[in-house]
Amino acid sequence: MKNGEHDNQLAHGLKPRHVQLIALGGAIGTGLFLGAGQSIKLAGPAIIFAYLIAGLVCFLIMRALGELLISNPNCRSYIDFITKYLGRRNGFVVGWTYWICWITIAMAEITAAGMYMKFWFPHLPQWVTGLIVLIILFILNSKNVSVFGETEFWFALIKIFAIIMLILTGIIMVMVHYRTHVGFVSLSNLVNYGFFSHGLKGFLLSFQMVVFSFVGIEMIGMTAAETKSPQREIPKCINSVPTRILLFYVGSLLALMCIYPWIDVSASSSPFVQVFANVGIKFAASIINFVVLTAALSSCNSAIFTTGRMVFSLCYNHHSKFGRKLSSVSKKHHVPTYAIGFSTLIIAISVLLNLMTPSGVFSFISSVSTTCFLYIWGMIVLTHLQYRRKVAKKHLTSKLEFKMPGYPVSDYLALAFLAFVMVILMFKPETFIALVGSVIWLILMYWGYSIYSRTDRD
Repeated sequence: MKNGEHDNQLAHGLKPRHVQLIALGGAIGTGLFLGAGQSIKLAGPAIIFAYLIAGLVCFLIMRALGELLISNPNCRSYIDFITKYLGRRNGFVVGWTYWICWITIAMAEITAAGMYMKFWFPHLPQWVTGLIVLIILFILNSKNVSVFGETEFWFALIKIFAIIMLILTGIIMVMVHYRTHVGFVSLSNLVNYGFFSHGLKGFLLSFQMVVFSFVGIEMIGMTAAETKSPQREIPKCINSVPTRILLFYVGSLLALMCIYPWIDVSASSSPFVQVFANVGIKFAASIINFVVLTAALSSCNSAIFTTGRMVFSLCYNHHSKFGRKLSSVSKKHHVPTYAIGFSTLIIAISVLLNLMTPSGVFSFISSVSTTCFLYIWGMIVLTHLQYRRKVAKKHLTSKLEFKMPGYPVSDYLALAFLAFVMVILMFKPETFIALVGSVIWLILMYWGYSIYSRTDRD
């Protein structure tokens, strides 16, 4: 390796516990804390099956990604694999699509954080909260990657602790037949009002929010180049995905629907807030507001980390000097400060828009970005298929360390599921508009690459 290349390597500052909690935290976000009410209203207790099905597919996607990462842990991100096996055009489009996804999600989360702070400080302008949060998170991400890892570690712990306490509360209340103002806490609450809310149609429509709840699990694909012992830690994290799904999604939702009749759950607010408020915990609203605020800050923190690394990777692949600059001569503190700063400045636009733009615009932008994740996950699976074909041609399949289970059937099942969700998006006006917006974005990006490549050659 040349000296210049060696000096431009990211620091391996993420410890095993950082990677494990980043993976855990990535699977627990506002999609679960805020979006579960809508899913329960659509599907009823059958939502459990939707989470199990979507969780299984996400596990297969993670295994495909894991096999790629283990094949070359020195790659800066999974975009490097897409570029290598599907071409520079696809790497360019997926990279900038992933970047804009996290940018817009961060904008929505910054706005949400300002709204949550109003719960305690009603007269505090939303833009003030957003500005303070962005400054703090930029400083934390600019120090070194271990600071990001430590911050996300504690953010994830808060979310995990809240869910575990909810599950334990549900178990205890079922055991003692606790009575709330709407009746007894019991397993029978799962079936007393029917298992399906709106039949098969409601069950299918619920997959939109269910799938979006898993957005962020692929973040481990951005940490490999900065992880100590990635060959050991990445498989361990990915193999824990099924356990996480059973505990955090299935476990928490079962507890919610046992404590509180699902038929009374509101689709417009967090079911976690409703449940804690109805079991008589005095400061329930403040507790949940703090947890949801933490989830928003965690998501924004992850967005700054991810978008910074994505800009660095894209600039590295396309030979742009700006985004490749690192923060320190010391290899122990190498972070892409310029790329992080660029992404943070773009996210900061939300601070200005907060003064002028209705919040509904952010909901639409967020829907467009999350719809794009279906495309991103699909490209990861297609990359894995192409990778395995090349490995098979070289007769190296037997030497693979972290094989995708059930290849190639599992890859095709994952692609079929993603296509199925795309079809489901066509049946609700708001998600259909987001789907159309995502398609337009992708067309513009492929067209934009054609212009960029011609300019680059000139």
